[in-house]
Amino acid sequence: MTRRIAFAVLAMGTGQVAIYLVRPTTSYRLLGLGHGATAVGVVAATFALVPLFLAIPLGRRADRRHGARLLVFGCAVETLGCALLAIGQSAVALAGGSAVLGVGHLAIALGSQAVIARESSDDDHDRHFALLTAGVSGGQLLGPLLGGVLLAGRSGPALVSASGRAMLVGAGIAGLATAFAAVAERDRPAGDADVAEARASVGSILGIPGVTAAIFASVAVLSATDIFTAYLPVMGEQRNIGPSVIGVLLALRAGASLASRIGIGRLVARIGRLRLMTGAAVAAAVGFAALTLTGDVLVLALIAIVVGLGLGFAQPLSMTIVVQLVPDHARASALAIRLTGNRLGQVAAPAAAGLLAGSAGALSVFWMTAGLLVGSGVAVAKRPQPVADEVERRDEDDRDRLADELAGA
Repeated sequence: MTRRIAFAVLAMGTGQVAIYLVRPTTSYRLLGLGHGATAVGVVAATFALVPLFLAIPLGRRADRRHGARLLVFGCAVETLGCALLAIGQSAVALAGGSAVLGVGHLAIALGSQAVIARESSDDDHDRHFALLTAGVSGGQLLGPLLGGVLLAGRSGPALVSASGRAMLVGAGIAGLATAFAAVAERDRPAGDADVAEARASVGSILGIPGVTAAIFASVAVLSATDIFTAYLPVMGEQRNIGPSVIGVLLALRAGASLASRIGIGRLVARIGRLRLMTGAAVAAAVGFAALTLTGDVLVLALIAIVVGLGLGFAQPLSMTIVVQLVPDHARASALAIRLTGNRLGQVAAPAAAGLLAGSAGALSVFWMTAGLLVGSGVAVAKRPQPVADEVERRDEDDRDRLADELAGA
């Protein structure tokens, strides 16, 4: 692994600590300001709304320039988003801060993924993307734990001041991520010049067999992760489970996802990418359904671990599938299309969850998510043959032919 990849992973992981400190804290801030589950869902959706329109342009820029530059920009914007959330005093202000935070997160994700896609060999993609997403899970583990400590013992209006202080801590952590990203950019190899703009169209990339299935699996899993993060605090308030315990449950989920990514290459070799993704989606769906059936903290902890294990596989495997199925010059663009799908899911799923929670109660949101995960598992399972086998059989001549087709699209 190059030093540049290492610092890109560090920047991504540190940025995720800030994100997953601030996002659950935003839910508590809304509750402290007197808002309910519907407002939580709408504000959660704004995190992905603006990035939905920016992902593909930023991906094309990363293809013709350098991912680390985008990484520095994203960390800086994330720092600003945390600060805006710290001073927000209304649902509208928090929605605006959440949108800025989402832009920063998008740029961080695209920048770090582009660095790995560009500087890793095909044989190293599973391992390096798993390392990147393990860093994400590490941030998702530490962020909620830190948030739980900072909000411990607070409830009602007292959550407003406590959440503001917690978000300022998040801004400081995002500033550290910016420093790591700057090192990654400084380490850009000499002579690594900008390249011509990639010409592959969105339709050409999505038309490659296997790409759409991988993107759908990624969308479902990321939407499920967001809903778990946003609505577990709501469930906790309804069941008199305090923020510190909810923070531990969120951390357990992230820790389980982190553990699932250790040795992922051996699991892929034994099981296959698509079979592994399908089984993991079904396991996570069972966990989400089980969340509605108990208020026992120990049982909820076990469920959080099951959910985390189930959600841990789709992201790194979908990244590998996407970058290996497209030509080199369009890899960041393809990853951007994948992230656009993710952001669409992050807009639609929390918004739908907010509407559903307002009419049928917060617990119904977990049933909706279970259905989404089952649907993604079915879609992946219906692929006629494993994408991993398709990738292994594609020789260099096939890759060149595909590049020519996409360039002419």
